[in-house]
Amino acid sequence: MTFSLVARCAQTGMFGVAVTSSSPCVAARCAYARAGTGAVASQNVTDPTLGTRGLDLMEIGASASEAVTILRATGHYPEYRQVLAVDKNGATAIGSGSEILGTWAQASAPNVAAAGNLLANTDIPQAIVDAYLIATGHIGDRLIAAMRAGLAAGGEAGPIRSAGMRLVDKVPWPVADIRVDWTEECPIEGLASVWAVYKPQLEDYVTRALNPETAPSYGVPGDE
Repeated sequence: MTFSLVARCAQTGMFGVAVTSSSPCVAARCAYARAGTGAVASQNVTDPTLGTRGLDLMEIGASASEAVTILRATGHYPEYRQVLAVDKNGATAIGSGSEILGTWAQASAPNVAAAGNLLANTDIPQAIVDAYLIATGHIGDRLIAAMRAGLAAGGEAGPIRSAGMRLVDKVPWPVADIRVDWTEECPIEGLASVWAVYKPQLEDYVTRALNPETAPSYGVPGDE
């Protein structure tokens, strides 16, 4: 019912998560990232506390592998959970329980990990990882390319209906938190359309938060 990836940009240190599902509002439950710390995706029968707990563990020094191990040892019903993590050093880890739904698979490399459940086939996470690794440009562009590759490789066994992408950089809030919470069309392409609009403005919104006096025009009616 869900496939996702967590990733780190080795050039900028940014982290990102992208996720899609047949369920509504998937990113609200599954995508977690913290600047300077890492990124976590929690999926299958989702326990959202795994995302925040995983980030807390990595913030105090746990590696991605250590964080996932602790989450699986201490979380409720770990057999139903699928958890992905990438840490500040680019190390990755994935934990998939014994009760994961349908056809499931996972794949990882330095700086990126992908996993899914109720998949059309087991090749999809590797296709996602490979696409992220060969893509260039902004981490947001690379995440979109990876999600498109996962869909092209077969995607879910059924139609996907929601998608989301969260990016963090040097500030303590997400610099992008983009969601398509429900659509009868392709949510990944919907996400890509929103990202194309937001990407050129991303740095401006950070500047507006840090120092409005130096920020560019807001570009809205009445703003001179």
